[in-house]
Order: sequence, then structure tokens, then C-alpha cells
Amino acid sequence: MGSDGMVRRAYKYRFYPTPGQENLLRRTIGCCRLVYNKALAARTEAWTARRESVSYNQTNTMLTGWKKTEELAFLREVSSVALQQSLRHLQAAFSNFFDGTADYPRFKKKSRGGAATFVRSAFTWDGRTLRLAKMDKPLDIHWSRPLPDGAYPVNVTISLDSAGRWHVSILVEEHVTALPKAEGKVGVDMGVQSFATLSTGEKIDNPGLRKRNAKRLGKAQRDLARKRKGSNNHRRAMLKAARIQARIADRRKDFLHKLSTRIVRENQTVVIEDLAVKNMSRRCKPETDPANPGHYLSNGQTAKRALNRGITDAGWRMLRTMLAYKCEWYGRRLVVIDRWYPSSQICSTCGKNTGRKPLNVRAWTCPACHTTHDRDVNAAKNILAAGLAVNVCGDQRKHHNN
Repeated sequence: MGSDGMVRRAYKYRFYPTPGQENLLRRTIGCCRLVYNKALAARTEAWTARRESVSYNQTNTMLTGWKKTEELAFLREVSSVALQQSLRHLQAAFSNFFDGTADYPRFKKKSRGGAATFVRSAFTWDGRTLRLAKMDKPLDIHWSRPLPDGAYPVNVTISLDSAGRWHVSILVEEHVTALPKAEGKVGVDMGVQSFATLSTGEKIDNPGLRKRNAKRLGKAQRDLARKRKGSNNHRRAMLKAARIQARIADRRKDFLHKLSTRIVRENQTVVIEDLAVKNMSRRCKPETDPANPGHYLSNGQTAKRALNRGITDAGWRMLRTMLAYKCEWYGRRLVVIDRWYPSSQICSTCGKNTGRKPLNVRAWTCPACHTTHDRDVNAAKNILAAGLAVNVCGDQRKHHNN
């Protein structure tokens, strides 16, 4: 966010293309996916075979050459801006990889839909209607909320999700006013049974969206498994399962947006843990049976599977991302403490470290001060105390010395 309060914010809407527009958009998305994958393959091959780095400008030159070939002449039928933007996205993916913030870029799949980005030279906007390059009619957009007054799109991204829905994301620059200062400070402890527990003692129930839709989703996935791949029945069954998954994802995102907005509005300082979700939802390590070579002992994976589903369904990382940019927009402070801080082991009253506790222990009594704690509320209070210490002295609170 700039010093003047200007931010770039994307507004996402559903739209309903005509058959001609849908045909053009599907071809555009397919060409963007093809160009992205060919450029990724070329850059990977150049490095593995010859230890050569390929820049964005070089891939742009490759794109010009591909358009001149007979087998790829169809690339000239769609907007060149969208194809160039797909190369920029690939360059950004490689930059994130070299910075250590993302994995190596992967090839795009048709089954996951796709997207195409248009900059200002590839669309027209008159304040009410949006028309893309090579289209004779504007898009039929469902304006679920208005754009900021006087805002002009910086770029426009058209996306098709796996459920067959079309969306347009309009990126604009707007001024965000910081909220009035609040007196509240809160620590947030993430969980599965209760989605979040606040240091104030409030527990926020886990909506359990996947569990509530497990029967419908399971039936749709079983039907999909019985269909022959590549058949029309398989495509219809895959679309049905994808729509159920999309509904779950939409409801989860709505829940997280409302919760994060409420937390940011009510508190000046928000403290959370740096959770390693990928590690927490990892499968149990296999245990071989020394008495029977080639056989394995029970390692608890059956019980761990349910916990893993709850963790991945919760959306902890998405909540952290929302809190981060909303705190930046509205003048709040987000503190993320170290993941190894023993928040559930320390008594929030006297500071005694009472050691690790199994997950089935939801309440315990401190042997030093004899205070009875709710496990999650106590952890949230310790998280808040650690975050305030970071604010004051920069201590990451990796270790707690009694």
C-alpha cells in the first residue's frame, strides 16, 4: 500500500458470455495455457540440457516464432496481449521460485479451467460496460457490488473454473481510509473442533463445510470413478463433483472474509501463530513389521486421516492471508509468532511450563498455581502475550525459560 493510502484491489464478478464470446474466450484461455506450457518446457529443457537461463524477452521472441509456424498459426486468432501476459505470469512464477517463496512452476491442466489477463490496450471501459479485444459486444456482467466511483481498470482477468463458471476480476486503484484506532488486542489460536479461540475466551465454531457435504460429495466422486475417462458421462460427472467442491470453497471463503473483517475492525493488534499446515497434515510414517518382512504395523494413519481432513478443510492459511492485507489496509498491526512457541504448555497465569499434552486433553490444572485452564483459551492468551512481547522488544519467543 502506498503512503497516500492508494491500493490495488481486485473486484470479482460472475458474467454470462454469449455462445460466440464463450467460444472466443475458451480458445484464448487454451492458447494462453499452451504458450505457458511450451515456454515452461523450453526454459526447463534449456537449463537441464545446457545450463542456460531463458529470460522473458527470449520467450517473447519464441512466441513470435510459434505464431509463424503452420501448426501454431491459430495463436494469431486470439489477443496477443493475453498470450504475452501468460509469459509474464511464468516469469513471475520463476522469480518466486528463485526467491524461495514458491515451488518450481508446474504445467497447467485443462481440467482446472484457466485464465487470461488483458491490460488496458486490450479492452475498453466506459464506466458501465466492459468489452474485450476481438469482441463485438460487451460482457454480460452480474454487478453484485459497484466499483469505486471514477475507478478505471488497470487490468482485467477472465477465468473459467473447474465448475464451468465464468468470472471477471477487475483490478483498480483506490484510496483506502484507515479505521479509527481500537483499544482491543487479541490472540487467536487455530483449531479443528473450534475453528478459532480468542484470548477473550470466545470460541468460534468450525463450520465443517466438507463434513456437512461429505455424503453428496462422496456419491458424486463414486459416480465419477465408475465412468470411462474421456466419455461425455465422465465429463458430466466430473462437472457435478466440481460444482459441489466449488460450493464448499465459496462458503469457506465467505466465512473467512466475515471472520477476518470482524477481527480487524474490533482490534488494533492481532496475534497469530506461524502454523506449518503442510507438515501438520502429513501422513504418518510407515512402520515395518520386523517379524514379517514386507508387512507393516499399525501406525495410526486411520485416525490421523480424519484430523488431516479437518486441518485442510479449515483454511487456516487463507485466514492468515486475509488478516495480513486487511491489517495493512486499515492501519492495524498483525504479529506472527514463532511456530515452536509452546503456547499450549505454559500456564497463562503463572508462566509455568507444564510440558506437552495429548490432543484429547481439553482442560488441565496448573500444578504450580492450581489454576484450571481451558486448553484453547489458555493457548490464545499465551499467543497474545508473546505477540505483545514481540511488539515491545522484538523477542521471537522461540523458547520460554521458567
